[in-house]
Amino acid sequence: MNSQDRILILDFGSQVTQLIARRLRESGVYCEVWPYNSAPEARIRAFEPKGIILSGGPASVTEGESPRAPEVIFDMKLPVLGICYGQQTMAAQLGGTVEGGHAREFGRAVVTVTGECAITQGIWAKGALETVWMSHGDRITVLPPGFRVVAESGGAPFALIANDERHYYGTMFHPEVVHTPHGAALLKNFTHGVCGCTGDWTMAGFRAEAIARIRAQVGQGRVICGLSGGVDSSVAAVLLHEAIGDQLTCIYVDHGLMRANESEQVVGTFRDRFNIKLIHRDASELFLGQLSGVTDPEQKRKIIGRLFIEVFEEEQNKLGGADFLAQGTLYPDVIESVSATGGPSVTIKSHHNVGGLPAGMRMKLVEPLRDLFKDEVRALGRELGMPEEIVGRHPFPGPGLAIRIPGEVTREKADLLRKVDTVYLEEIRNAGLYDAIWQAFAVLLPVRTVGVMGDGRTYDMACALRAVTSTDGMTAEFYPFDMGFLGRVANRIVNEVPGVNRVTYDITSKPPGTIEWE
Repeated sequence: MNSQDRILILDFGSQVTQLIARRLRESGVYCEVWPYNSAPEARIRAFEPKGIILSGGPASVTEGESPRAPEVIFDMKLPVLGICYGQQTMAAQLGGTVEGGHAREFGRAVVTVTGECAITQGIWAKGALETVWMSHGDRITVLPPGFRVVAESGGAPFALIANDERHYYGTMFHPEVVHTPHGAALLKNFTHGVCGCTGDWTMAGFRAEAIARIRAQVGQGRVICGLSGGVDSSVAAVLLHEAIGDQLTCIYVDHGLMRANESEQVVGTFRDRFNIKLIHRDASELFLGQLSGVTDPEQKRKIIGRLFIEVFEEEQNKLGGADFLAQGTLYPDVIESVSATGGPSVTIKSHHNVGGLPAGMRMKLVEPLRDLFKDEVRALGRELGMPEEIVGRHPFPGPGLAIRIPGEVTREKADLLRKVDTVYLEEIRNAGLYDAIWQAFAVLLPVRTVGVMGDGRTYDMACALRAVTSTDGMTAEFYPFDMGFLGRVANRIVNEVPGVNRVTYDITSKPPGTIEWE
């Protein structure tokens, strides 16, 4: 990675901050996201960014204890782009005024382009009306010295502002979301045009850097990797094996909540194809026993996270000890589990990779994919020469089917859901739709419904089908199957899976829902 070609993103707690990083990386620019309050001057200077982006956030600049950008960023003579809250705190810190109680804007809005600046060059013309995505209650009422207006809307008279001399820019709207059609191009103008980034960051470069980081962290230590067979842990395992070879032992824990025939496929693939040391532990009785009677989804995740570590530690003790535990943690796992501001209000749900680890765990963590989005992990897998049947698989959560069975988890329910899921995915593949969908799965609902089969009354389980499209897992839209397809799937399920007599389709997008049900 070229150390002179980095952008630093300071996070003020927006749920879409990671999308800023996603857009920058799409244009070949390496960037990192740091909580605004974990960025002391020395660390920022050592990072040597070519520009800084201030994210949105849930706070109000008008509150006395609200977050502020580190003053050093205004002393470094670097380009700065403030987005929503980032624009507001930049304006307030540079001598402007921010007030609440004015017009609020949430969702799509139209701005009028009243001028030109470096980040609109070649994209927005003066006098044009442009669609953007807004999410704000406060707004700037007095510009700081040296700034001018470039675009305005009814609820945001300073929708886009610029200080050409200092290369400071601010948007009230969110250019990082897909609902701002030219947002990615505006960000590219900032990174490439204003900051001078060359856009030469590649997955090959990340691979080399990640291998060097792994070797530096691990040294001569022994590493165990929890292998689920999903994309994340599989790519992490192959990357680790390339970096440290036989210092790595993978442990595949069958918690009784995998998809049909998955255990046999995982063990065969990694032992035979990749020649990676692999221990297969059937712990289904342990997991299902501990989950018995548990209905709260957060408690399920915590139990599964704890048991994973306990089983890992048992297996590593049999090996004579290990120094590190490797996981396939991704960026969305981190942002959904940890608030940038340290508060619980913006935590959506804990992830077993992030929130379920016991404080007394003896092994140190190795998380080589922590800075990547799902599609970047797939690209890394292809860079590593991994087969498409692994790299192209839909995401599968670490807790497995446990979070697709609302209510108590039992072996009987898991077996039932496996059969439903198999039929659903088989029909998706038969229709040639698998690669067009980000994630598809079935959920076994905690209700029974009355049905009629063969002139007789049934009282069986209901299931829900879920399929979404997404680029990063942070936002998602339900997949618009035609009714004929859904009818065929439902017909097969109720005829081929005894115990299920009703099928529904989930048409909730994210937000407001999450992709998984729990």
